Amino acid sequence: MNLKDKLVSSYIAFEDHLDDNSPLHDIRNQAIKTFEQKGFPSKKEEAWKYTSLNSVLKHDYSLFPKKENSIEYKDIKQYLIHDIDCYKIIFIDGKYSSHLSQTTHDGIDVCLMSAALSKPKYRLVIENYFNKAATSDSLSSLNTAFSCEGAYIHIPKNKVVEKPIQIVHFSTGNEAALMLQPRNLVVVDENSHVQIIERHQSLTENPVLTNSVTEIFTAKRAIVDYYKIQNDKQSASLIDNTFIKQKQESIASVHTFSFGGKLTRNNLNFYQNGERIDSTLKGVTIIGDKQHVDHNTLVHHIEPNCESHQDYKGIFGDNATGVFNGKVIVEKEAQKTNAFQANNNILVSDKATINTKPQLEIFADDVKCSHGCTIGQIDESAMFYMRSRGIPEKEARALLMYAFSNNVLSSVKIPEIKQRITKLIAKKLGVNIGFEL
Repeated sequence: MNLKDKLVSSYIAFEDHLDDNSPLHDIRNQAIKTFEQKGFPSKKEEAWKYTSLNSVLKHDYSLFPKKENSIEYKDIKQYLIHDIDCYKIIFIDGKYSSHLSQTTHDGIDVCLMSAALSKPKYRLVIENYFNKAATSDSLSSLNTAFSCEGAYIHIPKNKVVEKPIQIVHFSTGNEAALMLQPRNLVVVDENSHVQIIERHQSLTENPVLTNSVTEIFTAKRAIVDYYKIQNDKQSASLIDNTFIKQKQESIASVHTFSFGGKLTRNNLNFYQNGERIDSTLKGVTIIGDKQHVDHNTLVHHIEPNCESHQDYKGIFGDNATGVFNGKVIVEKEAQKTNAFQANNNILVSDKATINTKPQLEIFADDVKCSHGCTIGQIDESAMFYMRSRGIPEKEARALLMYAFSNNVLSSVKIPEIKQRITKLIAKKLGVNIGFEL
């Protein structure tokens, strides 16, 4: 039985354990029909032209892990941003871990999605927002059908959340192969501000496939800073689907740092529904061996006087493969739009490849839009300059590549995140850079 058939047949048993009166009952049933009809995407689809899922779909994944885990804080401490005070929503093999998490309902709601679904006071928020941003593509529909565990974050009006929120999914390796489908819902009301850090991490080399969906809603003048740290083991694959709907004068930024994993696909979609909106999408990818990272982005400018900024840097070594497919759509009504898109890449190895396709679809006539991409190697004149001043070749290359990615780091607003990413970059480049931001 292939994975698609296994998922479709397992859905009946999954649905039998859920509440028939749940507001999600009909949504789930429609979603599994969509997935059954479309199946997993293939390279025949334009959006998946350079990314094949065949290698990650061949495993016999456990869909509902049965074994209990005994993970303690000391086992996961190194993967957390533990030198800052923060809220934590921790999942172990897809199950919420209450003793490792730190949640709250004190003025804000930082809790488990299933807990929110079961309480009447949250039902109106769920009905108004759940699955209202996610598209009906096959993988998002698959996640919707099996949505159960995940983070629910609701920040009411005029709240500045003093502490960042960490959402971390761990897989223990208790199963020979595991498939996870977390679902996150983030609702930020008017004039509120929140910072969120997300990570998926395997603790063993057992294969893991994660199909994640996150929906984010920013109301008027709300601010959301979202950081994705992707540094998993090379037996793990991640398909990350993030959908962000913004209202007027809101600011949303997503920084994606992709260093680990076998196959990573980031589908990041921004929808601007109001004026004077600012959207920022930035990323750094540093991979080697046979790793594959695919960034697929969309910014949809619907109304006038808005901005978007995309800046993705990639460093590819060995037999690594990178993909960047970025699209900016400017509707006819979206006059005075300012949209910037850049994708710059360095190929360290002759066998590494990058497929990049920045796109603009502009239907307005009074806009300022630019896009571009570069693919090259280390600047030899800069290397000569640094070597002539006594810097060893390995360190000189690392410093040049660090400088190449530094403008993405400069917009990170949490100092501890900057320090963590600086260390990860140094480790990926194989040197001790010798400083932290």
